[in-house]
Amino acid sequence: MASKFQNRLVGTIILVSIGVIVLPDVLDGKKTHYQEEIASIPIKPELQSDVETFEVLEPEDDSAALPPTPVEVTLEVEDQGEQAQLENKPLPVVVKEVPERNEYQESAWIIQLMALKNAENAENVVKDLQKRGYQAHTKLDNSFTRVIIGPDISKNKLERQIKELEKITGSKGRLLKFKPLNP
Repeated sequence: MASKFQNRLVGTIILVSIGVIVLPDVLDGKKTHYQEEIASIPIKPELQSDVETFEVLEPEDDSAALPPTPVEVTLEVEDQGEQAQLENKPLPVVVKEVPERNEYQESAWIIQLMALKNAENAENVVKDLQKRGYQAHTKLDNSFTRVIIGPDISKNKLERQIKELEKITGSKGRLLKFKPLNP
């Protein structure tokens, strides 16, 4: 015969196994199952049996709306001699020369302050300089972001700014000519 301890042990194992198997289903509640709704695309579209028909109209004659002849320009000239000269003489053509070089291109200057690998740092420097009243910009050049001050037509003003910028940023800038077509 089995001892009392063995009976209790078997009873405890049975209760624990029932609790492990049945209890999670009881406590979890109603389970919801999700299914994706699939929309099917019809293989062949359904066509209506009625075919649309169009009536082709004959073109209308609108020649009455056009002027009978091309537009002619008439000049009223008092003297018959002047009229004869106007008919034979071609009108003068005035050709105006446009200068090839832009005057601003030769006289503008910029300061290239620094070139940084980190574009975010360059943007922070530009924001700081703009808060201080400088005309600062960034220019992406290969893997570097250049911090540029200007352009300005006054070379002396930018030379003074180089000294001020060196105190602010700790980097000495270079004064360069500004080329608007290739900045």
